[in-house]
Amino acid sequence: MASTTEFSRTLSLLRQERGVSQRTAAADLGISQALLSHYENGIREPGLAFVVRACDYYHVSADFILGRTLSREGSMLTSEEVLNAAEPGNVLQGSVLATLQSKLLSGAIGVLFGLLGKLGDKAAINAAASYLSSAIYQLYRHLYRTAGANEAYFALDPAACTLGVADADMKLSETRYTRALRSQAAQKKEFPDLSPEALTNNYPGRCQSLTQVLSTTDIRLNKLSEQ
Repeated sequence: MASTTEFSRTLSLLRQERGVSQRTAAADLGISQALLSHYENGIREPGLAFVVRACDYYHVSADFILGRTLSREGSMLTSEEVLNAAEPGNVLQGSVLATLQSKLLSGAIGVLFGLLGKLGDKAAINAAASYLSSAIYQLYRHLYRTAGANEAYFALDPAACTLGVADADMKLSETRYTRALRSQAAQKKEFPDLSPEALTNNYPGRCQSLTQVLSTTDIRLNKLSEQ
């Protein structure tokens, strides 16, 4: 079996996502609450029969619950799939990793703006675009400078760029973004369905990119917060 720690964490998160108590889930799965607690805390490792029942109960694949993929349906993005999916002439030559990351981020961004489009808030959409644009600007500007290119190409003075003007713009954009969302919530506007099932149905393929970006970033940030 894959990492017991990953399995127990996923098992617990799936139950919480479903919104049921440990007692209810245990009864539905045909085991005692104490045994389910052991499984969710990594104290004991379940047998294959339980894994199958849990997959059926939470509507996920065995690969997902065992931590072998970030796709609930069990599919995994491979380097070959990324290269085959790339448009002719647009493959990032020399680096499969770069192509993979580009595909993941473009897919995740596509889902984000699709959801914001359904919400229909112009301020939130523009703020999100400004935030991401400044991030790309900053990363490209660093690459441009380090490569020795002439920064006269840019209107923003190099010193101002170094002092974090882009960082400041990203923070302001994030503030505008959250303010817009809160305004929508205060007006009782209907937000798009963010359940895993709805995202998978509405954004087939791209939803997996969002899942992978969120999962890897969540793990990285969590480790950072524990330092």
